[in-house]
Amino acid sequence: MPQPHLPVHVIGGGLAGCEAAWQIVQAGVPVILHEMRPVRGTAAHVTDGLAELVCSNSFRSDDPQASAIGVLHREMRLLGSLIMAAADLHKLPAGGALAVDRQKFSGCVTSTLASHPLVTIEREEIAGMPPGNWDSVIIATGPLTSPPLADAIAKLTGENELAFFDAIAPVVYRESIDMAKAWLQSRYDKAGPAGTGADYINCPLSKEEYLDFVGALLRADRATPHPTGQAFESTPYFEGCLPIEIMADRGPETLRHGPMKPFGLTNPHPNAGKPYAVVQLRQDNVLATLYNMVGFQTKLKHFAQVEVFRTIPGLENARFARLGGVHRNTFLNSPKLLDRVLRLKAEPRLRFAGQITGCEGYVESAAIGLAAGRMAAAERRGEAFQPLPVATALGALLNHITGGHITAIDAGPPSFQPMNVNFGLFPPLAGGPGDRHSKAAGNGRARKAAISRRAESDLKAWLEQGQFG
Repeated sequence: MPQPHLPVHVIGGGLAGCEAAWQIVQAGVPVILHEMRPVRGTAAHVTDGLAELVCSNSFRSDDPQASAIGVLHREMRLLGSLIMAAADLHKLPAGGALAVDRQKFSGCVTSTLASHPLVTIEREEIAGMPPGNWDSVIIATGPLTSPPLADAIAKLTGENELAFFDAIAPVVYRESIDMAKAWLQSRYDKAGPAGTGADYINCPLSKEEYLDFVGALLRADRATPHPTGQAFESTPYFEGCLPIEIMADRGPETLRHGPMKPFGLTNPHPNAGKPYAVVQLRQDNVLATLYNMVGFQTKLKHFAQVEVFRTIPGLENARFARLGGVHRNTFLNSPKLLDRVLRLKAEPRLRFAGQITGCEGYVESAAIGLAAGRMAAAERRGEAFQPLPVATALGALLNHITGGHITAIDAGPPSFQPMNVNFGLFPPLAGGPGDRHSKAAGNGRARKAAISRRAESDLKAWLEQGQFG
């Protein structure tokens, strides 16, 4: 029987939980949103605001023709995403990326939900399994799930916990950067949302300076994570968010082909020459007083960070508003544990969303929250949820989480790992002579554009089915 008057409980006020709550109330179903901050804090959050960004202020590329994350941005906007609306309202210059002012973004999401008549926000920790009389629950507690709840989930699923470290990049005061050595430029002069093509501060290194920097990283003292314990110490890193010193461990040229790549950048200073490597900093707030060291997530001790990062040309006198750090990230073996509508097979009243499902990234987390919210709302209204097309970015991501990984059928040790949305998750183009999407898709960019066109077409066809209008 339809019960749209009964609330859905959403646990977790991060991006996924907030997006899920928003989608549910847009369908006319009430929500009780449970957020444990400030009753219980975390190792990474510094405010009690909803949808607080803790690792970066970037939602990455906003180009739907060249990047899978750009395709996901477009889909979320079409699906009425609160997170994307808040991001668009508070975007900052960031070349081809979509970056936001952290505080204004969080404030916008918080006030929007708090003022909605169908939303009730409860500031409390759910310390264990949700009460049995909560018949529809979305758990969107993210990488920092409270230990009692994580323990309860582990006992219920019977699975060994899967986790990895996630590291935070430092933020530098703009006025402390030496612009006589650094310069403003976006890679390949690309201007994105709110951008001008000169949106990053670039600090150049010669070959000698670069090798000295890598050597200093390798010698620097590294922080010991806590809580201690063998299982925690052996937790694997997510490949898309490796600390820079771990990248340096893999070889002296690794950083130069990662976050310190010099390509698409030209040093305008007289007689400067071509840089061998470049450190980029991205605007972190509207006032442009803070800049984030792009890709410089780290687990170095704080004194070592200051010492090593001040060897970078232009940062010799850098003052840090925030230094890097490490926190634990917990996620489920979702292909084995969740059904196709993100419900826990062992207890279907529980639905999961966000990073705890094994997606990675702010936007991906919010996107899975969007899907979970629509699924829960459809269930409350007594409607069947029409599966999202697998050729869309959101459909491809959901497919990976709920069934597109070998762990779903593999009897051996689980190997499921967190995943950013990427073109490798999309079904291949048909490639036949009559396939308008694959036409002229011989090279990489054309192929991506064709996948993007197909995704847009399929999502619009899905929306025409009219679920929730």
